[in-house]
Amino acid sequence: MHSPLALVRDPSARHAPDLNHPNDSSDAFRATDSLDALEHQVGINLARLRAERQLSLDALARASGVSRAMLAQIESARSVPSIKVLCKVAAALKVSVAAFLRRHALNGIEHLPADRASRVVSANGLYSARALYPEAEPRAAEFHELRIAALHTEPGIRRAPGTTVNLVVSEGTLEISVHDRRQLLATGDAIVFDADQPHSFRNPGDTEARAFRVTLNAETPPRWDVPHDTARQTEPV
Repeated sequence: MHSPLALVRDPSARHAPDLNHPNDSSDAFRATDSLDALEHQVGINLARLRAERQLSLDALARASGVSRAMLAQIESARSVPSIKVLCKVAAALKVSVAAFLRRHALNGIEHLPADRASRVVSANGLYSARALYPEAEPRAAEFHELRIAALHTEPGIRRAPGTTVNLVVSEGTLEISVHDRRQLLATGDAIVFDADQPHSFRNPGDTEARAFRVTLNAETPPRWDVPHDTARQTEPV
């Protein structure tokens, strides 16, 4: 039987990169590209955060205790700072260290207005899911608001093994089916289940039901490669 997971070579068993070997060369260049991207992202974010606070390099150097030369190297992507240096700069700018690695929420806060939120709606209009998190980057966890019309059953999309769903009903009632097991949830009830199993959501009531769903995505083990077709099939509805 064909498996969607294909076994690949264990990275821990790899020999030192041989730049004359095509595979080793591509691996080495990918690693270099990742480092270059990290330097670029940190530099852009530092420059943006400093500009927002109208701080000169000299002023930030005085506030952080990091030399002006080092700050200039970081902003121009000529140097990847140590964690210690990032902590000093973050404290001076009053942001999290994570702010230097993000493409959003650079100040640690991102407002997501309800009237501008994207909502995925089923073809029949009886089910919708609104993302309650920035969707610009891959996430270990996803947070959605679900709306299910009266008497409607919505099949869930099976996710990768190791993915779990935590769902709480905020309005109405929902019946959650996982394989052949069914659980009726009243308002305020919650459930946790493995999302790689066949599952569905049914609203047995005569009014719309609303729920909030947190999906904890599985970490793909380094020994396994998930084909792109499978990844597309596991995107949330």
